[in-house]
Amino acid sequence: MVRVLITGFGPFSGAPFNPSAALAKALVRRRRPAFAGIERAVHVFATTYASVDRDLPKLFAQKPKPDIVLMFGVAGRRHQLCIETRARNAVSLLFPDAGGHRPRHGVIKLHGPATLTGNAPFARLAGAAGPRARLSRDAGRYLCNYVYWRGLEQVRGTRPLVQFVHIPPVGTKPQPRRRASRPPTFAQLLKAAEALLIALIAASRR
Repeated sequence: MVRVLITGFGPFSGAPFNPSAALAKALVRRRRPAFAGIERAVHVFATTYASVDRDLPKLFAQKPKPDIVLMFGVAGRRHQLCIETRARNAVSLLFPDAGGHRPRHGVIKLHGPATLTGNAPFARLAGAAGPRARLSRDAGRYLCNYVYWRGLEQVRGTRPLVQFVHIPPVGTKPQPRRRASRPPTFAQLLKAAEALLIALIAASRR
């Protein structure tokens, strides 16, 4: 049986509604033939460094361990679903987390590598998610990049497959932008996220 962990983040300053949490919960509830026999669990992190440091090791240590960890986070300036290919050993000293904490150092791991590259089949994921998705090499310097880095630190060999995906904000009002530049709706995001998960499940069975 393939075991999947899907995560999102809770609200933070500037984002009283974080669609990544809603997306993670909705994806766990989806019923598709491709999900038959797949064990799915969801976890929503508080948007704090302490929450990631406390919860993530426990999630990876569960017995049996997850085969796939699919993480979502929102990025206010993105207009597409962004499949992150690496995490940087960098953290912002300017922006506190939702608990008001600011990191003391500008790196996640002192004397660590500059980046950690993800272990998922990126090209396959981008193809599966369709035109509303793209590959990204910049996961930022905030909690999204941080949880991706910490997740990749947990990889042993080729497992679990760990993938972080940035999603754009999902507005409740019509967007005044041109049609081509409008961010996807929540339904469109969910459809793309479902395709990503199906592609990850297929990759995990190889």
